[in-house]
Parts: sequence; structure tokens; C-alpha cells
Amino acid sequence: MNNEAQNKMKEFKEYINKIEYLNSAASLLYWDMSVNMPKKGVEYRGKVLGHLTAEIYKLETSDTMKEYLEYFSKIDDLDEVHKSMIKSLKKNYELSKKIPEEKFKEYTILTTQAEAAWEDAYAKSDFSLFQPYLEKIVAFNKEFVEYWGYKGNKYNTLLDKFEEGITVDKLDNIFSELREALVKLLDKIKNSNVKIDESIFKNNFSKEKQEQLSKLILEKMGYDFEAGRLDESIHPFTIGFNRKDVRITTNYCDKDLRPALFSSIHEGGHAIYDQDISEELYGTGLGDGASMGVHESQSRFYENILGRSKEFWTYFYTEVKKIFQEFKDVSLEDFYRGMNVVEPSLIRVDADELTYSLHVIIRYEIEKGLINGDIEVENLPEVWNAKYKEYLGIEPSNDKEGVLQDNHWAGGMIGYFPSYALGNIYGAQFFNKMKQDIPDIFKQIEKGNFEVIHEWLKENIHKYGAVYTPSELIKKVTGEELTAKYFIEYLNNKYSKIYNL
Repeated sequence: MNNEAQNKMKEFKEYINKIEYLNSAASLLYWDMSVNMPKKGVEYRGKVLGHLTAEIYKLETSDTMKEYLEYFSKIDDLDEVHKSMIKSLKKNYELSKKIPEEKFKEYTILTTQAEAAWEDAYAKSDFSLFQPYLEKIVAFNKEFVEYWGYKGNKYNTLLDKFEEGITVDKLDNIFSELREALVKLLDKIKNSNVKIDESIFKNNFSKEKQEQLSKLILEKMGYDFEAGRLDESIHPFTIGFNRKDVRITTNYCDKDLRPALFSSIHEGGHAIYDQDISEELYGTGLGDGASMGVHESQSRFYENILGRSKEFWTYFYTEVKKIFQEFKDVSLEDFYRGMNVVEPSLIRVDADELTYSLHVIIRYEIEKGLINGDIEVENLPEVWNAKYKEYLGIEPSNDKEGVLQDNHWAGGMIGYFPSYALGNIYGAQFFNKMKQDIPDIFKQIEKGNFEVIHEWLKENIHKYGAVYTPSELIKKVTGEELTAKYFIEYLNNKYSKIYNL
């Protein structure tokens, strides 16, 4: 870039920083709402968030933004980062510009109220309390799709917001292959003579000790507590205000050690990604993950591929026994198997590694139906229960363990759920390449050398933020297009050993 363009780019980045500062403030208010805020503060907090997002919207769709984008679209010698910056901001500008400002503000207020309504409905296990809010959210999303436009399936537009380039056609093919493999392996396990005792995890585990173990593991994984913290919320989540302040939450269950532990490891994977993004990307709009699927690849990798491996617990089991006397007479082998028991269950976040993706596929099919008008919100509990019966052979007995178990739809995140299953697929493909680059990786894990893993992820994935699209990143890192074969191979190899198949 010549001197004029360089000065102009500096001005543009200062402008983008204003948007990032407001987004950071809005995120902080959301975190407070989920962790600290009293119940009666919801209505006013919704108005504050509505105001902030309206101000963000104005900056993102202003004539100033348009002028900057038009100017830099004509510059031929932009480097890779700045090309990606202009492309991403231009796409966001064009999408945002199509939504009337008042609609955008109204939607933000609605989702804030809906999250509070979901919490109430969840506590009372009564979908009817949340239904009117979800009906409005679905109606808004249908309207937004019409504003934005779509190619092929209407749901494609919402998918693209979370996973650029993914479509219903592509997902149907990938999920079909995955579902077939999962069902086949699940049938083999059901017919296996191996019975795993998971009662060792059903005891009275204090919140304080669970938090102690979670923090120990998170720190060893590479989560920087000087740039983050661990708190408690109804539904675990990660939220970053900048790379030096990335916070995670979990939800403790005093009757089972595993849910909070693996939620903490999962959210820690997200947070490490955010903490590792290059500081140079702030002020470019690229200081985020490549996509939600790639983000989930990091959380699912840490939670399952690493966090449920025998090597991982070979290193940590001594510490587990120090903290929890309940395991003093439990062998490492029994502990490891109990961590990896396969049993169809009702709750997605508590699902075993094998059946988890089936939970996601159910939600994917429901979301498609809602956006295309094939499913009505009022019928969701019945549709949900029927799909669980069909896919997992079990049926919820109430709304809390059924259609109300996730808060994503309350936040307007329709199109997000497929990212979880895509994360499993991305993660296994990344891990396949990691094993090639670090041949003794399992020995390193046994010795507690997680820094070698952290560094590989940082150098190959994390530091690039959103410079590359998901398809560009997977090709750059592994040399291949996205494929489910490595995840399927990983599951078959792992569970064939555990269940002596």
C-alpha cells in the first residue's frame, strides 16, 4: 500500500476499534446477566443491550463504513490479512444494511427477554412459558432470511452466518455418512459383553473440590487465569472481551463429577483459542475464530480427544485421588472406562462422545423444519420427543430434559447447532495431522507436556483468528477438504478397544 492507503488503513482500524469496544461492553453486560445479575434487572438490561447493539449497527452500516470499504476494494496490493478484513467487513456490511435498524434493536431486546423466559421455563420444566418468545424469534429469523436472500434451502443463509460456505446439501451428505457410522458402532457396543461400571462417578462431590480439579486441569492445558476466570452459570459458556480477558463458566452437579469437569475442559478449549489469537488482528474485525465449527473443534478436541484419553488421565489420576478420596480404591482402567461409557442419554451436554453427534443432528433437522415452515414451534415438544425415540431409543419425560435443555434458541442462535458436530469432524482431522507432526504425542500427553499440543494448535490454527474461512483453514492445515473419515476412524479405533469389539 502507498502512504495514502496506509494512513487511510490506520484510520479505518481506529474506526473498527470503536465497534470492537462496544461489542466488548455488550459482551460484559451479557456475562454479568448470566452470572451475577438479579432477576429483576432483566428488563432494563435488555434495553441497555438493545441500545448498545443499535449503536454498533449504526457504525457497521454507516456511510463512513461504506466509504472505507469502497476505497479499499479498489486497492490491488493488500496483504492477506487486509484482503480478508475487507472481504469480511464488506459481507457483514451488506447483510446488516439489509435489516432495518429498528428491527435489529427490537430483535436484540427480544432475545434478552427470551433468555430470561427460558431460564424460568427451564426451572419449571414448562415449554409454554418460553413458546411465545421462541415463536417471535423464529418469525424474526424467517423475516431476516427474506431480507438477506438465500440460495437453495432457506436455512442455508443462517448456516452461513456460523459456518461460511456450508450448505444443507453438504451437511446432509456429511451427517448421513456420520449417522450411519455412529448407529453401526453403537449397535456393536450394545451387543458387546463388556459392561462398564459408571457408579464410581455417582457420589457426593463438593463444588469446591470439583472447582479445584477443573482449575488445575485448565491451567495445565494452557488456559491463562491472568487473562480469564471460571464462574458458574445455568448453561456453561465462553465469552471473550479481548484476548486478555476471556471468561468461562461451568455448572456443577454434586451427584456426578463428570458434567462440570468436562464442561470446564470444553469451555477451556474455546477460551485458549481466543487467548491465542494474534493481537495484530484486533482492529481488523478478524479477532475471532475462523467459524463456530472450527471453534467447536478446539473445545471438542480438548474435551474428548485429549480429555477422555487414557494418556490424559494417566497423568492426572494421581491428582484426582489426592482431591477425591472416593477414588482411592478405583483403578485407572476403571476410571478411564467410566469416563468413556457409551449409553444413549437425553441431555446433549452430558452425552457420551459417540452418541453426542446424534443429539446435534436432531437439532439440525428441527431447525431446518422451523425455518422452512415444516415444523411449528407449538409442536416442538412432540417433535423433539419423537426424534429422540427414533434416533436414540429413549424419550424425555418432561420439557426440562427435552426441548428446553439448551438456551441457544433463546439467544437467537438458529444455525449454530451443526457447528458442534462439525467441530468433532474438524477436530479429528486436525488431530490426524498433529499426530503426523508430533509422532510421540501420546507419550508427551502421559508426561503432562500439554504445551507441545497448545503450541501446535496456536501456530497452525489459533493465531490466525478469522483470516481464513473454514474451508481454507482445513486445507491449509491438513492439505485436504473436510471429511468425516478421520472422526469415524478415531471412534472405531477407540471404542473397539474399550468394548473389545
